[in-house]
Amino acid sequence: MTTYRGRRAVTIENQALRVTVLQEGGHIAEITDKATAINPLWTPVWPSIEPSTYDRRRFPEYGDGGDASLLAGIMGHNLCLDIFGGPSAEEAAAGLPVHGEVSTARFEIDAGTTSLAMYTRLAETQIEFERRIDLEERTLRVRERVTNLSATDRPVGWTEHVTIGPPFLEKGRTQFVIPARRSKVFEGTFGPADYLAAGAEFEWPSAPLAAGGGVADLGTYRSADASSAYTTHLMDPDRRDAFFIAFSPQHRLAFGYSWRREDFPWLGIWEENHARSGAPWNSQSLTCGLEFGVSPFPETRRAMIERGRLFGAPTFRWLPARQTVEVAYRVATRAATALPDAGSLFGLTDQA
Repeated sequence: MTTYRGRRAVTIENQALRVTVLQEGGHIAEITDKATAINPLWTPVWPSIEPSTYDRRRFPEYGDGGDASLLAGIMGHNLCLDIFGGPSAEEAAAGLPVHGEVSTARFEIDAGTTSLAMYTRLAETQIEFERRIDLEERTLRVRERVTNLSATDRPVGWTEHVTIGPPFLEKGRTQFVIPARRSKVFEGTFGPADYLAAGAEFEWPSAPLAAGGGVADLGTYRSADASSAYTTHLMDPDRRDAFFIAFSPQHRLAFGYSWRREDFPWLGIWEENHARSGAPWNSQSLTCGLEFGVSPFPETRRAMIERGRLFGAPTFRWLPARQTVEVAYRVATRAATALPDAGSLFGLTDQA
């Protein structure tokens, strides 16, 4: 055990990368490229505390919304399970936080020099979650196991909520590539500075603007003073593997995740560019979420189930009674002078 930005954590590393996970919440807080000393993952501008110490009356600086307990300890890549989005009013009254119980759970972590294994049991939702991370040169290989402890089949949300931030993320400069087949803007109001046409369908990367006609190029992070947006993207069903790649021209660093498309068919892109004025945001945050999962939008469990399908693809996953589901994905970094393709970063091809 060590500490990372005031949090109990575990760190593994090799010659190229340093990776840190937080004990409470299990967030992957750091994937630092040693050559540039850059961690592409988002570190909030506000102080981080252990979720177990959070109390709404003692810590008003994290806001008064249902996501306050999550925001108090969020960092980098957090897991959303078994919902992606807010709980229902009844679930919230029963104590379920935004994005599910796992986001504030305490993990058992066993670590060596270049690998770690982490485990937690979610008492309220009757789920066991395990993750193993292995470092191989400039690549992280991640395996996850989710076990349904109950005797009933469960419809679940499951999203890997990866968020990047400064200094890797820069307005008007950071570039993105994803293999999207169909895309859609969030259907309602997502933030105070929304600039895309709500509910509009489009082809990546040209998203329709809300006013004045025209489109925004989502392939480069927006350069406006303030903006907010959420778009969802169905990964190309003709490809076996899905991915996203982010590239920083300033730091000449590429960073990305790849996964089996059948495990996580959706990628959501969340943009928070100095738009949210309430605590703890205070109009000071620059983020880009690249969130791959089984659901297209952050919404309640009931809304997720009632939606059923979008673009012909399912919007949740079934977790069978007393069964275990396993997934795997990779994280890669490399020095680059231009936005690389999936072949050079992950060794992927267009093979279906």
